[in-house]
Amino acid sequence: MHWVAAVGRLRRERRPGVLVTVAEVRGHAPRDAGAKMVVALDASWGSIGGGNLEETAVDRARSMLDRWATQPEQLTVGLTDKARTEHGRQCCGGEVTVLLEPLTVVPAVAIFGIGHVGLELARILARHDLELHLVDSRADQLSAARLECLDDAVAAVHVHHSPVPELALGSVPRGTHVLVLTHDHAEDFALCDAALRSTHLASIGLIGSAAKWTRFRTGLAVEGHDETAIGRIRSPIGLPGMPGKEPAAIALAVAADLLRVFADDAAPVRS
Repeated sequence: MHWVAAVGRLRRERRPGVLVTVAEVRGHAPRDAGAKMVVALDASWGSIGGGNLEETAVDRARSMLDRWATQPEQLTVGLTDKARTEHGRQCCGGEVTVLLEPLTVVPAVAIFGIGHVGLELARILARHDLELHLVDSRADQLSAARLECLDDAVAAVHVHHSPVPELALGSVPRGTHVLVLTHDHAEDFALCDAALRSTHLASIGLIGSAAKWTRFRTGLAVEGHDETAIGRIRSPIGLPGMPGKEPAAIALAVAADLLRVFADDAAPVRS
C-alpha cells in the first residue's frame, strides 16, 4: 500500500501512526531524501530502505506511539561497519536523518440539532481538523443548500438525517464528544438518556437554562441513572461568562470550550 493510502486508512479507522520520511542523506544510502513509510503499532507500509535503518526507525516510531508523542522527532543513523544498532550493521557508507511525524487520531464531535446555533457551531468547528457529525430529525435542516457554507471544510463532515436522532449515536466513533441542542426538549431528553446508556462516547453537553437542566436531572434519575452517570452531562455548555445570546455568540462560546477539552485530551495516558 502506498504511504498516502496508508495515512488515509489510519485516519478512516481512527488509529494513530507515524509518518517516517528520509529528511537528509549524506554519502551513500538505500533511499534518497523524500522516501517515506507509515508505521502503526501492528503494521507498516512503504519503505525507507530496509535493513537496520528501517528497523531502527520503526522501533522509534512505535516508541512514539507507546508514549503518545505529539511532536515530530528526528533520528540519525550511520550506515557504516562501525555504526552498529541492535538490528545489525548496514555498510552503505553514508548517514541518514529521518523525520518522524505523529499521525494522531483527530477529535470527533457530533452535533445533534442543526438549527441556528447548531449550524453556526458547525461552521466554526468545520474549520478545524476533526471528524464532524451533523445529526437532525428534520431533513430540510440538512439540505445541500443550507450546508453549502461547509463545502470548504477542513473537517471531515458526515451528515445524518435521523427521524429518531438517538439511533445515530451508534454511528459515531468511539470517543466522540456529543452536543445536544435540538429544536425539541423531548428529543434532547431522549438523546441525553441514550447517551448515558452508551459506553463509547466522550463528553456529553446539553444546551439550555439551569431550569431546563434541573428538570432533566430529575427525569434522568426517574429513568434509572444515578448521580455519577448524570454528572457526565454538562449543562449549560460553553465557556462561562461569555456575553451575548445570538446564535453566533453561543456557538463561539461552545466551540471555545470544546477546543479546551481537545487540548486537555491531546496527550492521554495509556493504561
